[in-house]
Amino acid sequence: MLTYQLQELTVRHPGAAQQAALHSLNLSIKQGEQIALIGPSGAGKTTLLATLALAQQPASGRFEAFGVVPWALAHGARHRLRARLFLAPQTPPLPPRQRVVTAVLAARLPHWSLWRSLTSLFKPADPEAAWQALSRFNLGDKLYARVDRLSGGERQRCALARLLLSTAEALLVDEPLSALDPALSTLTLNTLREEARQRNATLICSLHQVELALAHFPRIVALRDGRIAFDLPREQVTPAMIAALYQGETTQSPEAALPESDPMLVRPGVGACL
Repeated sequence: MLTYQLQELTVRHPGAAQQAALHSLNLSIKQGEQIALIGPSGAGKTTLLATLALAQQPASGRFEAFGVVPWALAHGARHRLRARLFLAPQTPPLPPRQRVVTAVLAARLPHWSLWRSLTSLFKPADPEAAWQALSRFNLGDKLYARVDRLSGGERQRCALARLLLSTAEALLVDEPLSALDPALSTLTLNTLREEARQRNATLICSLHQVELALAHFPRIVALRDGRIAFDLPREQVTPAMIAALYQGETTQSPEAALPESDPMLVRPGVGACL
C-alpha cells in the first residue's frame, strides 16, 4: 500500500503565484517506509512536508495520500484524512503559558468530546501517558512545567512527545535536531524510528545532519532548488553526490549551530503561538 503518490507535482509559494517552490516532483512512498529528506536551505524540504501534511495545496500535477486525491474531497472528508497525518514543524506552535502535560495531551483532542477536551485543560485526562511519551525523549521531569520555561530543544522534544500520543499513520518531522546535542539527536531519531516501526507508520524526516540521515534512514531523498536531485538507498549515496548537493551553500551561523546542552548558549525569548 502506498502512503503517497506524487506525479509531476508542482507547488507554489503562497502569495507568489509565479514562483514555484517544488517543480515536477515524482515520488512514491510505501506505507511503513522511513525516509530522510536532505538538501541545502531553501531546497523545498519544509514545503514538501507541508504538502504531504495537506497544509498546502499543489498548483499542478497529481497528489494522492492513502490512495485518494485529498483536494478532490469535501472539506469534512479531507479533515478526517488529515487526522491520519502528523506534522511536527521545526518550531512547534505550542501555547507559551500552557503546561507541558496539556500540550502533549493535545494529540488526543481529535478523539475526545468537547467536554473532555475542556476539562483536561484544568485536570489533565491522562498524565501518565504524557509522562511516558516525554520520558522517551528524556523529558519526563518537565511534565508540569510551563511551555515558555522550556529551551528550544525541549520544545522540539515536547512536540515529538505529542507525536507519540497521536494515532497518525504518516509522521512528518521537520528538522527535529536543530537544537539538540549529539546524544539527544541519536536518542530522538531512534525513538522516532522505533515508534514508526511499532505502528507501521511512514516516517519522513528532514535533516541538515547528512551523517545522521545516512546512519539512520534506509532511503534518502535529496532536494535542491525545489527538484529531486536523487532518490536512493543510502548504500548508493556517494560523497560526490553529497558534495554536489550542497555546493555553494553558505555555512550555518555559529549561534544557530549551538546545541541545547552548550553551557555558553544564551537563548533569546521565543514566542510560540497557535
